[in-house]
Amino acid sequence: MPVKDSNFSNRTSQSTAGSTSAAAPDSSSQHSSNDSNYGPTIPDYDEDEEDRKFRATHPNITVNPSPDSFKNDPVFVNPYTPSNADVTMDYRPSFDQLNVPAGDQIKKIESRKLRVSSLTPRRKLSKQIKTTGQVFRNLSKRVPGVKSFRHKHPHPIEIEKERTIYFNQPLPESEIDPETGHIANTYPRNKIRTTKYTPLNFIPKNLFLQFHNIANIYFLFIVILGAFPIFGVLSPGLAAVPIIAIVVITAIKDAIEDYRRTVLDLEINNSITHVLQNIPNPNTEDDHVDPWRRFKKACTRISVRTIRALKRGFVMTFMRKSQAAANYRRADRKKQKELLELQPVSTLATVDTRDTDLPSRYDSMDLERIKTTDYITDGSVIDRNQPTPQQAKFKKAYWKSVHVGDIVKVYNNDEVPGDLVVLSTSDEDGACYVETRNLDGETNLKIRQSLRATQHIRRSKDLEQSKFKIESEGPHLDLYSYNGLLKWEQYANPHDTYSPITERAEAVTISNMLLRGCSLRNTKWVIGIVVYTGEDSKIVLNSGVTPTKRSRFTRLLNIPVIVNFFFVIILALVSGIVNGIYWNKTVSSAAFFSFGMIGSTSAVTGIITFWAAVILMQNLIPISLYITIEIVKTIQAFFIFSDTYMYYDKIDYPCTPKSWSISDDLGQIEYIFSDKTGTLTQNVMEFKKCTIGGVSYGKAFTEAMIGMLKRDGKHSEELAANSLAEIAADKALMISKIRGMYDDPQFYDDELTFVSSEIIDDLNGNSGSKQAYEVDHFMTVLSLCHSVLPETSTDGSGKLLYKAQSPDESALVSTAHNLGFSLTERTRNGVVVQRFGKPQEYDILCTLEFNSTRKRMSVIVRMPDTGKIYLFCKGADNVIFSRLTPNSQRELREQTANQLEEFASEGLRTLCLAEKELSEAEYQEWAAKHERASQAILNRDEEMEIVADEIERGLSLIGGTAIEDRLQDGVPQSIELLSKAGIKLWVLTGDKVETAINIGYSCNLLHNSMELLVMQFKDKSLSEVEKILDGHLQRFNLTGSPEDLASAKLDHSIPSNKFAMVIDGDTLEKVLDPTLKAKFVLLGKQCKSVLCCRVSPSQKAAVVSAVKTTLDVTTLSIGDGANDVAMIQEADVGVGIAGVEGRQAVMSSDYAFGQFRFLSRLLLVHGRWAYRRLAEMTANLFYKNVVFTLTLFWYGIHTNFDGTYLFDYTYITLFNLAFTSLPVIFMGFLDQDVSDKVSLAVPELYQRGILRKEWSSFKFWAYIVDGLYQSAVCYFFAFCLFWTGGFVNPDGIQNNYREAYGSFVATSAIMACNFYVLINEYMWDWLFLLIVAISCLLVFFWTGIYTAFVASAGFYKAAPEVYGSLSFWAYLLLALVACMLPRWSAKCYQKMYRPLDVDIIREQVSMHQFDHLKNPEEEYSNDLKVSDLFSKESNMNSTGGSFALPETEAEALAAANTYRGSLERMSGERIRLSSEIEGFTRASALLKSQT
Repeated sequence: MPVKDSNFSNRTSQSTAGSTSAAAPDSSSQHSSNDSNYGPTIPDYDEDEEDRKFRATHPNITVNPSPDSFKNDPVFVNPYTPSNADVTMDYRPSFDQLNVPAGDQIKKIESRKLRVSSLTPRRKLSKQIKTTGQVFRNLSKRVPGVKSFRHKHPHPIEIEKERTIYFNQPLPESEIDPETGHIANTYPRNKIRTTKYTPLNFIPKNLFLQFHNIANIYFLFIVILGAFPIFGVLSPGLAAVPIIAIVVITAIKDAIEDYRRTVLDLEINNSITHVLQNIPNPNTEDDHVDPWRRFKKACTRISVRTIRALKRGFVMTFMRKSQAAANYRRADRKKQKELLELQPVSTLATVDTRDTDLPSRYDSMDLERIKTTDYITDGSVIDRNQPTPQQAKFKKAYWKSVHVGDIVKVYNNDEVPGDLVVLSTSDEDGACYVETRNLDGETNLKIRQSLRATQHIRRSKDLEQSKFKIESEGPHLDLYSYNGLLKWEQYANPHDTYSPITERAEAVTISNMLLRGCSLRNTKWVIGIVVYTGEDSKIVLNSGVTPTKRSRFTRLLNIPVIVNFFFVIILALVSGIVNGIYWNKTVSSAAFFSFGMIGSTSAVTGIITFWAAVILMQNLIPISLYITIEIVKTIQAFFIFSDTYMYYDKIDYPCTPKSWSISDDLGQIEYIFSDKTGTLTQNVMEFKKCTIGGVSYGKAFTEAMIGMLKRDGKHSEELAANSLAEIAADKALMISKIRGMYDDPQFYDDELTFVSSEIIDDLNGNSGSKQAYEVDHFMTVLSLCHSVLPETSTDGSGKLLYKAQSPDESALVSTAHNLGFSLTERTRNGVVVQRFGKPQEYDILCTLEFNSTRKRMSVIVRMPDTGKIYLFCKGADNVIFSRLTPNSQRELREQTANQLEEFASEGLRTLCLAEKELSEAEYQEWAAKHERASQAILNRDEEMEIVADEIERGLSLIGGTAIEDRLQDGVPQSIELLSKAGIKLWVLTGDKVETAINIGYSCNLLHNSMELLVMQFKDKSLSEVEKILDGHLQRFNLTGSPEDLASAKLDHSIPSNKFAMVIDGDTLEKVLDPTLKAKFVLLGKQCKSVLCCRVSPSQKAAVVSAVKTTLDVTTLSIGDGANDVAMIQEADVGVGIAGVEGRQAVMSSDYAFGQFRFLSRLLLVHGRWAYRRLAEMTANLFYKNVVFTLTLFWYGIHTNFDGTYLFDYTYITLFNLAFTSLPVIFMGFLDQDVSDKVSLAVPELYQRGILRKEWSSFKFWAYIVDGLYQSAVCYFFAFCLFWTGGFVNPDGIQNNYREAYGSFVATSAIMACNFYVLINEYMWDWLFLLIVAISCLLVFFWTGIYTAFVASAGFYKAAPEVYGSLSFWAYLLLALVACMLPRWSAKCYQKMYRPLDVDIIREQVSMHQFDHLKNPEEEYSNDLKVSDLFSKESNMNSTGGSFALPETEAEALAAANTYRGSLERMSGERIRLSSEIEGFTRASALLKSQT
């Protein structure tokens, strides 16, 4: 999007219209021409009785009645304009004529101003407007969620005037609270805090947030129950260890994350800026630090010092003392340096002199320029007659000390501390350059302009002599919009202190603002007044995090947790009932041998037993489930970040996970919604063709033309080579002709993308003078109609660089430069263009900016040779053609339209150029309207659009341009891989239908065998569109009924390759109607690919939402620009491309990387692994807890469910924490069924994720039943050993006590769980085997250590007694074999007789059929792709010939072998080829041919 450059409009309006007036010049007005320069005339109004009385008593005051003007202007300005012909109001002698003290003079002047302002009419109306606005503001404060809303709404933001900022003048009574006497409007501090916690509230708040988790509440409840002795928990403290450990670990993690944010906050808040001191700021009051705030600050200081002391102690302990001391000495020096920087510096002159306030580091030439500048006081806030105390100066201060209304001075390369209005800059014309990387990620410099009324402020004395106020709108999210009004009072004749005082005004727009976080570039200094601080600043308002997303797996996980909860309740209920019945019996052994019931009755005893059983079987709901999943997902995110195959070295950007909790969704993606420009393409625009006066110029062979050739079944490679050879020859000829005309040292051969030697001939007049003029004029327009900033390279080469916010503009201006029309400089009034080496300055009178709604931009230019005024406009062809003069240039229109259609069919982006000649009177009249619109506070953008639309009519066509945006490397191969994986790709683009279709063919999205369902129904009604949808659905035997929709939700099969749908934005708006949306989605489901053309950002999000909600599928959106943010946030997974259009998409995404081709690896490798691993890990987690917990239930059968523990309580505590945790966790992030190379070679493996086969209710119940069986084996095998009374060990000791019995069961259960995980693990490497071995041995180690102490009570010395008996080892072996046998048998049967796809592939891997992907020996040096033909080197060096690609299986195998050899050798150097996907594609094809 072109740079907003309204500052040129402001400058040129001043020079041409000669007025800052809000109204057009009126011949009946009594104002002199000079007076129109002082500020806007006062809006007219309806005269009422009060006004008539005033005019009768004050005949020397002129009132301008105009009802319409007053109604349309929301800003109420003093309507009394003194007439120069008859002014007798308040005689004003100068100060040197009065023998009165200066203070008294100022008081008299203020009293006169007060009398004038007190005569303002329409007070009642003004008060009503203000009251109504306050009501709405108060109402908005009560709307829930308004302050936390972070989405940029697609509709215009309603803005209200919220604040008035005063400088160097007291606040009016209306701004004072009459009840308290304090300032009515308070503004947030500039200190920001992004942390979630403070040292004071960390513990309570963190605990509060952690116990929002229902699982944590459940386990806390269990711990509280265990604290009561009646429930039989032997060690309540030990029982609390698991929940305490989880809470502490989570708290430590949260504390570390929050500490990092705290460090960043401190760094930002304590950054240094320069603030004007010794001039009171009336907008704020002294910051009173109450005792509570002092206490919080003290806590923060203590916490920071404690952390630093801990870090210092760690460093001193684990580092050499000398090295640590050196590090801390450097830190101390740095701290002292920062403290020194806070000392006051005199950056402004404080004596009565014209010396500048620039620091001494700037050159003396600039000092002399400012010294000799004449002060122009017409229309200026500076009152040169105002006495000054000369005490103001700029001093260094922290960012957190900046307030609304402060005057701030920002130096070159410094960041802006708050949103401020630019008052003046070091540049003569008030321009400055900023970089907005921190706001929107864009690195292109943007120009901002100071206000005209304040641009002569150079030093502190100027500010002491200035008085003004800024009426500002309230803070809002839009980074590209701001409306305000600067108001000040000055003498009607600034050179005559006897003239009356008038009120002046000047509009403030976003072009006059520097936003917090921007960096000043190429400008020595900027002085501004702060309007928004802290939470009100735009960067903070837009810094809301991406909406929280929960993965599908996490949502499904609630079901088994609830099932297990009810399972616990049922088992506990059975225990309570059985125990209650047992104690209700009067004739039983319990009456003789037991001590009695715990409760007073059997029913009470049953209830107590119920809760004791809940405590006993609490592990059926695995306490480690959520923390394990969080650990595993964190490690998975780290692996994704560390994958060098997804590292883009050109911008030094790895694949960056932003949301760590949805990695499993990457393995279930069924629909991908992709932007085209910058996502599938490089967003590197190259000018290829143009049409001028009906004549087409340019030779190009685009990637879309390859798609056309594929569509026609032709050999694209050979034709591409021949065409490129022809282009190379014509390029050489063109270069020689250009250098023959003018040998420009700034012309570089390799940067020429537009190849047409004919245009050089026509420019020289070979086709006649008329065509020569047309070509000359066309290139002149290209060099003028833009917002590009020319710069000189800083590397010493002196190369001319063009900084453009849009790559399209850069391509257009660069082409004009290559043909001899070189933009070299932007001046105060316009631009300088060198025409074949001869510079000419063009006055840019006004710039009408581009936006996505206008789809055009215009400049109004005064030609230097004739003085004529022209409007030049460029934009989308449909927009420009609709604005041409009716019934004119018919032949030219037809020729140009046909040529643009041809360009679009070749995949080129087209623009049209048009012009309009304006008379001086016509322009002056329009300029007055434009000035009035620019000064509106409310609805300024709408008013400006109306004015712009008025002049951009009746245009004359000049010609058109065609620009190519080439596909990224590997896009066709990646799309083919994703398609084979069963993923459906929808492309959502703003391009024309023809362009999108041809790009679709070139990137393998469309194929020749497909039938295209093209839907373009702009003028059809909803009923007609519905009939067409029904007709298409009938071809698939569908009607769009609810039954069809229900079956579609269950059908995840891959659609056939027979159909693809293409739909434009107008039709899309109709089919997204709630009555047609379901039918549209059903039709799209039947198509292999869908192309949505001419779509808006809101339509992109609507399409994603429609598919996601209608079909209940997992969706992914990928884009690179701000227009993709809505759909990225709407999808289940959002992916941002770090491209050249800024980083808005990246900042709003869940994952971000540099190229589209990385998406295939992210999904097919990491996504599939993450989903399969997490599903298997979770199933094993539930299984192992069932095994261990149900052994306690089986034991209850023999104890009448009295709640007695079978084994020592430490086993229960450490089961999930130590004995069985590591194998499951390592399975969650290390297991691999197949390698990454095989995953890409066989993308069909991904379909299990789409079908959601890895996690299902059947799998859950299968693992639960398996756990039920194994728990019975572990318990009853031991029971058979002990039921006769135990056995005697070799030492003669009887092993017949409960603790020994429990050791048998616990040890077998723990080892069975670990071996079970080992069986389910696909990859048995040394690391995993070691982890399983350590986990198994840990139970023996703990039992031996723990039972060696008397504190183990009845368990004392149990380890040598149990483990020393042969019976234990015989039981353990038999139990493990019995536990593993069913699972092992089932796996053998499944893999032999009912193998899955992955089982077949694993077998082929073991047969070495994929060894060519692992152990290549030769470098693949003949890997030529069609996309390589379009690099600049190919364009320069191609000489014709044919290109041989592997055709036979043997050639494909050799190619893949040598190709992987190249990759493997380069992996040692952490380098990856950008085209690795092609080798995988060949391997996949080879596999199919062999199988």
